Amino acid sequence: MLTIFDGNESINRRAMLRIGSLGLAGLSLPMLLAGRAAAGEKAGHISGKSVIFLFQQGGPSQLETFDPKPDAPSNIATVTGTIQTKLPGVIFGDALPRLAALADKLTVVRSFQTNNAGHNIQPIVGPDSQETNIGVHYARVAGATRAASGMPTNAVIYPSAVSQDVPGPQARGDLRATGSYGSAYAPFVPGAGGDLQNDMQLNLPRERLFNDRRSLLAQIDRLNRKMDASGQLETMDKLQQQAYGLLLGGGVAKALDLSQEDPKTVARYDTSHFSKKGQWDRAKRGQAGYYDAQAATIGKLLLLARRMCEAGCGFVTIHASYAGVWDMHADGNNLSMVDGMNAVGRSFDHAVAAFVEDLEARGLTDKIMLVATGEMGRTPRINQRGGRDHWGKLAPLLIHGGGVRGGQVIGRSTRDGGEPATENHTPKHLISTIMHSLFDVGQLRLARGIPPQVIRLTQAKPIVEVS
Repeated sequence: MLTIFDGNESINRRAMLRIGSLGLAGLSLPMLLAGRAAAGEKAGHISGKSVIFLFQQGGPSQLETFDPKPDAPSNIATVTGTIQTKLPGVIFGDALPRLAALADKLTVVRSFQTNNAGHNIQPIVGPDSQETNIGVHYARVAGATRAASGMPTNAVIYPSAVSQDVPGPQARGDLRATGSYGSAYAPFVPGAGGDLQNDMQLNLPRERLFNDRRSLLAQIDRLNRKMDASGQLETMDKLQQQAYGLLLGGGVAKALDLSQEDPKTVARYDTSHFSKKGQWDRAKRGQAGYYDAQAATIGKLLLLARRMCEAGCGFVTIHASYAGVWDMHADGNNLSMVDGMNAVGRSFDHAVAAFVEDLEARGLTDKIMLVATGEMGRTPRINQRGGRDHWGKLAPLLIHGGGVRGGQVIGRSTRDGGEPATENHTPKHLISTIMHSLFDVGQLRLARGIPPQVIRLTQAKPIVEVS
């Protein structure tokens, strides 16, 4: 094990920009510094756009978010209030007032069904993604890192990436799944607990860390030779140069350091005021701190994702929903629909609205696509406790940017909000929409060396037109 130290004390500078927490956790050097890192950067089939997938694990309710049914029978009707959006005749649940005011910038899909009623990480990883994180397919084509900055092209971020005061990641599945591609393209995971974090502590005095490059690279070299048993690295010199640059700062560390952001922007994204310690403790998830963790971090996670995309990351999965906080059964483990939407819906509204406004102000709307959905929706019928149960026939889906025109409501649901009343859209259509944003699909199909797995993901009809 390597450790940076200064006499008897470890170097800080906020723990060297928190090497583990900010730059290296969950990242294997064969993935980060793979020889193909820059192979696709200038290829004509790569659009230069990025996608942020905000995964609402647990299954958000369509009836209390983007497809309310206030006039349905009492045992079905939306249990929260509703709010008129900026689009005539279109209403949202009343936990989403800021998004309602931005509805002309958004695309809402009311005929999306996951065909999945169990807790997992579909559609990010599932049959429609070939049991591979969608971002891994992108990294396989674009390369694992950007040559200019060293930024990984594919990442997964959890609340621990922006806060030390939250429980550890609780995804219900392996968000780093690489399918048939191998670990070289696994997502980069900023935050505590990653594979490399325990090994990448450089055991050098401070003066030697910056002045004796040869000693530093010698220790990195020994670590890399141990980790490169699979032979994935093409040249050790390139590996050493990039690893040295990463450790001493550069594009990755800067992108992941929110102190580099304008404090006014950070404040606009901040959702910590939605975290209300003790208010949700009647449910076990509340006792575990899961609702507070989502509420406190979701805004900064979106800000972090935007910064990563600006630095060259092509696909960022955000998993803010600890162990499924959108799972609103109203049982001993979960809150009811009303309390649950207050616990996580309002911070979601604030964070996503801040993100949309920020992208609009920066002129990044066409460059970054945001996708927000979960693994399923909720039952039309309210259970006896005031919750809704698992439902695979309809789920809420929000899309913004990435070449998709805003102000659209796609499809229509049945009167009870249980199934599509128009043409249904499924995860394969959503994944194809994402791929059409990330790639020029016509050029991609003509390019040499593109894996057939990637081509298959582009074959379904996109949900919306992507320009």
